[in-house]
Amino acid sequence: MIRVLIVDDSLFIRTILRDLLKSDPEIEVVGTAVNGIDALEKIAELNPDVVTLDIEMPRMGGLEVLETLQRQASRPKILVLSTLTSRNADMTHQALRLGADDFMLKPKDIPNVRGIERELVQKIRNLLRLPTVQKHPEIAHKDAETVVVIGSSAGGPPMLDVLLSGLPPDLPAAVVITQHMPEGFTASLAERLNRISALSVRETRNGDNLQAGAVLVSKAGVHTVISRLASKTGRTHGRVVHSTAPPIHAVRPAVDTTFTSAAHVFGPRTISVILSGMGSDGGEGTLAVKKAGGTTMVCAEEDCLVYGMARAALARGSVDRVVPLENIAREITRAVGQVEVDHV
Repeated sequence: MIRVLIVDDSLFIRTILRDLLKSDPEIEVVGTAVNGIDALEKIAELNPDVVTLDIEMPRMGGLEVLETLQRQASRPKILVLSTLTSRNADMTHQALRLGADDFMLKPKDIPNVRGIERELVQKIRNLLRLPTVQKHPEIAHKDAETVVVIGSSAGGPPMLDVLLSGLPPDLPAAVVITQHMPEGFTASLAERLNRISALSVRETRNGDNLQAGAVLVSKAGVHTVISRLASKTGRTHGRVVHSTAPPIHAVRPAVDTTFTSAAHVFGPRTISVILSGMGSDGGEGTLAVKKAGGTTMVCAEEDCLVYGMARAALARGSVDRVVPLENIAREITRAVGQVEVDHV
């Protein structure tokens, strides 16, 4: 059993979270707390494995709780629940720097709150199953000749945990993740993924070169366009260009933009993956990768919270493989290796 303490000043949120978590047979809600002072007392008393922690609370907020826990020899895993504001985006990033293990965006209305059950449970389980990775000494990354592009939306973040934690540190390809997320939160997502991946992970910057063994998370609020990078050797390389072009499918960054531009630059050296997500973003991009001779795959439906994006790709007849989540990292590694053999 995973023992969970819920910390939030809202009775509504405490009640909903308790109801959601009690439905899972592997999770026991051992208590609730209404502010940071109450939380520290309950942590000492109940010894939970995981704490869901609100940031803004009266008397003592979540950041002060984290500062206090930093001084303790042992502490539970901390999942920060953040509301969708730019202020909370900054505070979420600060919370991760203070030792929070992960974060999750907190919907405001009842239907959406109840819709986070599966993602919430997955994140809590991942906190205990996926250890923090000790990075290898810094090495000089070379410009990548193969690219792996990954697209996801609702339900995607905990799946990215599983996928990224399974990729080897010497993957001879660049990885670009486009996850639909509000502005300000993709830097925190990248920091979280960097902790559990053997590869280096960070948010995109305009002009970034795509490098083998490195992961870039598309910055929210701009499209991630992959453009051709001039090479004296004649090899194909790419770099990131941030675009403020209008949203596509009402989102920016759009998976279609990243996939299509990557296929244009890398052609058959492009590998695309679609995880959980609502809507049709990624369908046209997957088709572009397929037409360019690349390898395309989507996650199996039973592992996805929402299957809209994957279904859009399948409907276009452009998917090579439908893969269970636990096998995607292995399939990516295999596909990258095959690209190296076929296009040496």
